[in-house]
Amino acid sequence: MIVAFSVTPLGVGEAVAEPVARAVRVVRESGLPNSTDAMFTTVEGEWDEVMDVVRRAVEAVAEVAPRVSLVLKADMRRGVTDGMTSKIESLERHLEQGPA
Repeated sequence: MIVAFSVTPLGVGEAVAEPVARAVRVVRESGLPNSTDAMFTTVEGEWDEVMDVVRRAVEAVAEVAPRVSLVLKADMRRGVTDGMTSKIESLERHLEQGPA
């Protein structure tokens, strides 16, 4: 399972990097494959472990923000492991081939 999620602290003003860093730290310390970009953090693993990481990331932000917004998108595909890497590798192969 691959989950892309965004945790946004509300009610803390415009500077949200520190509260968001709390969430990303939880993900990185989880040991699960992950990546973070300007909009989302993506994490891969089994349902229970991924959802536990998301829950703990939200809780970490909620410790310093009176309100938290969570956006989550999940790709659940049985039997697929290393999907974060394999999907990008497949995309890059198609890009190298040029237009169809």
